[in-house]
Amino acid sequence: MNAGKEKKKKEKLSLVVPAYNEEEALPIFYREARKVEEQLPQVEMEYLFVDDGSVDGTMDVIRRLHEEDSRVHYVSFSRNFGKEAAIYAGLENAAGDYVAILDADLQDPPALLPEMLRIVTEEGYDCVGSRRVSRKGEPPIRSWFARMFYRIMNRISSADVVDGARDFQLMNRKVVSAILSMKEYNRFSKGIFGWVGFKKKWLEYENIERAAGETKWSFWKLLLYALDGIVAFSTMPLVIASVMGILFCVLAFAAIIFIIIRTLVFGDPTSGWPSMVCIIMLVSGVQLLCIGILGQYMAKTYLETKRRPLYLVEEARLDEDGED
Repeated sequence: MNAGKEKKKKEKLSLVVPAYNEEEALPIFYREARKVEEQLPQVEMEYLFVDDGSVDGTMDVIRRLHEEDSRVHYVSFSRNFGKEAAIYAGLENAAGDYVAILDADLQDPPALLPEMLRIVTEEGYDCVGSRRVSRKGEPPIRSWFARMFYRIMNRISSADVVDGARDFQLMNRKVVSAILSMKEYNRFSKGIFGWVGFKKKWLEYENIERAAGETKWSFWKLLLYALDGIVAFSTMPLVIASVMGILFCVLAFAAIIFIIIRTLVFGDPTSGWPSMVCIIMLVSGVQLLCIGILGQYMAKTYLETKRRPLYLVEEARLDEDGED
């Protein structure tokens, strides 16, 4: 054996961290991630922060980390494009053989990374996902709606969306390439992670509250996000609208037959107008609901046909020399 044979190069693990107004949380996240780094001597680490148009001092913190550590890279958007775009940008620009997606608020504990990497490298899995087994600290009504959403999604969609699933994933390059091949504008990452398939294992952990800062997800934003997920991965709402249309046609036909028979047998007594108004409002409401469902799918199609970019970059540092 040649004694001067070049030592095998370490594989690289990229940590993709979407950040929106996380000025307080980022330094804490970086310190925790560096602690975990000591448990991963077998890989070379890369930090890739994606600033989603923050309006606080998030970019100042990221620039400072980049100056102190050449392995810290970043992409900064020209405005807020949303977390889905930030995840895609991170995956697109990550150079690692393995890529992990983590939130900057430490609700995705970096301490799980060594076990995740071990599972992928030693047990033959392509991806390791994480899911919360509790929702401690969340309002009860929000937790109930979240559980209902996952149940509905798994019944009406072919995507494997696990209850309590987080965006916190560690995957090999094969899975990353599969996700990047899905270039749709209206993205729902939890559904995409399940739709691409591959061999996947789940790690469970108790819910962890934010290390600093405030959540950017209000109940209304989560509701809209859930609706986006349903429209993106299921046509069942269209089926429901069609069934409701058929049902009301049958009911209307039956009502016409009933009225004809009653008129022939008992004459034509005058009926009260309040009941008629209620019926008209009910049928009109169902019609508007069905039109709204159809409109959601048409709106998504309209946005897709524009073929706009998922994000625009204002500033980026993606190599160790600090060049764009």
